[in-house]
Amino acid sequence: MIGLIAATAAGRQAATQLAEALRPDETRVYEGPVGEALRRAYGECSQLVCFLATGATVRLLAPLLAAEGSDKHSDPGVVCVDEARRFAVALVGGHEGGANALAARVAAALDAQPVVTTATDAIGLPGLDTLGLAVTGEVAAVSRAILDGAPVRLLGGDRFPLPALPTNVSGDAPAGSPTIVVGDELPDSQAGPTIHLFTPSLVVGVGASKGAPTDEILTLVRATLADAGLSERGLHSLASVDAKAEEPGLLAAAAELGVPVRFFRAAELAAVAVPNPSDAPLDAVGTPSVAEAAALLGAGAHELMVPKRKSAPEGRAAMATVAVARRPARGRLAVVGLGPGARDLVTERARTELRRASVIVGLDQYVDQIRDLLRPGVRIEATGLGAEEERARSAVRLAQQGLAVALIGSGDAGVYAMASPALAEAGDDIDVVGVPGVTAAMAAASLLGAPLGHDHVSISLSDLHTPWEVIERRVRAAAEADLVVTFYNPRSRARDWQLPKALAILSEHRDAPTTPVGIARSVSRPDEWHKVTTLATLDPAEVDMFTVVTVGNTASREIAGRFVTPRGYRWQE
Repeated sequence: MIGLIAATAAGRQAATQLAEALRPDETRVYEGPVGEALRRAYGECSQLVCFLATGATVRLLAPLLAAEGSDKHSDPGVVCVDEARRFAVALVGGHEGGANALAARVAAALDAQPVVTTATDAIGLPGLDTLGLAVTGEVAAVSRAILDGAPVRLLGGDRFPLPALPTNVSGDAPAGSPTIVVGDELPDSQAGPTIHLFTPSLVVGVGASKGAPTDEILTLVRATLADAGLSERGLHSLASVDAKAEEPGLLAAAAELGVPVRFFRAAELAAVAVPNPSDAPLDAVGTPSVAEAAALLGAGAHELMVPKRKSAPEGRAAMATVAVARRPARGRLAVVGLGPGARDLVTERARTELRRASVIVGLDQYVDQIRDLLRPGVRIEATGLGAEEERARSAVRLAQQGLAVALIGSGDAGVYAMASPALAEAGDDIDVVGVPGVTAAMAAASLLGAPLGHDHVSISLSDLHTPWEVIERRVRAAAEADLVVTFYNPRSRARDWQLPKALAILSEHRDAPTTPVGIARSVSRPDEWHKVTTLATLDPAEVDMFTVVTVGNTASREIAGRFVTPRGYRWQE
């Protein structure tokens, strides 16, 4: 819950505006004397927005921040907004309290400027406590060393696809340097300031008798991990046989550990070779192994880290067994659409993925467009036109090496772009994230009017990868189906006859003098140009490879200079 506190009429008005802009269920306006309101909100909310001067807010927060039990890991994130609504200042809890992100949301809602002073954010470095991993240790000291350019030792950097880090962070830094340890093991002592980033990579297979107590399962899981030098913070999931899908003790143990449980059919488990098969589970649930086989299947691993181990309750037989396996490290491939060209059409999700990556792969001209959005230290793999196969394979290969890779393209990466060749090369050994972008057809349509208001299709006229006979068959099918058609790659100096041929096919099924055609070139770029003409008067010489051409169906019309395809609402008949 986000608590909103204001002291003046202008502040209360701004609070109301912010509450309307955010989700209705995530804000609460606190009334009454401002000091009392802030204290109540501080104890009840995970984040606060104070429509007060920063000095006043600091004075009111000071005793709360100094109270016993208060620390940066549990304090709410606090954002301060000035009376004129010009700035949204992340005041307390920038990272762990989410104040930095909240400042950006508040600023967007109030048309203000977000102010973030956290050192790592200010100079474009990833916050070590913002990577989505559990963190322990001296975050401030290690972060300070990174910012100062001092050598920082990275251990286990291949265990998780980290974002780009500065060059002073490496595995070659001398022992005794501030250290970042990545992995699922229990922390051990290091000579200098150290932080541990825990990867969620451990899968614990669990066999449980009917009615197995929650405490018995929990005690066994925790003791097994600790004895093997593994951290509970490195847990990914539990796994078991589907016959135990409603076993209360197992489900409660998973809830207490904060991880999901994955269940497998007995036949799946029985097919897994394990070191310690047993007749007991075979008789009970139809597989000679539950704990060991479930751990291996759940982790996608071939070897156990810890073989089967039984619980040891006093005075009765064991009711639980566990085994542990580790998920192989997986690289990350984000396929990112950058939109048609304008910076404000690059989505926030795309920006986040660009800053999440340690390697950027893309066409050189697209890389140049977004260099200023990248983190310091990012590796860039840029190639020229015609190297699509090389880029796709390079991106997948780098992800398979355990890296965080962003493969970029214009428009939407899945539309005549890099997602298709890349995913055709990728296996199930990497994680893939798709980031949608504004396509050329969508951006052109927004300029032309509403040409895509009814059923439509996109067809590329380039016969570089598709025989013309196939393209022509598709154009004829679209013409006969009375679809609005957007042509990509419509015309080049070497391909100047395909567009007139396609238009002639469409004219066989359209009234050429009245069918609107939209031409849009370099959409959202400085030399953007567009016009609405007709199928009869379109001049192919105005079209090139930077252009999309949209041809209407039999219902499309030019209305007030705009290209409109009616949706067919009855109330407009």
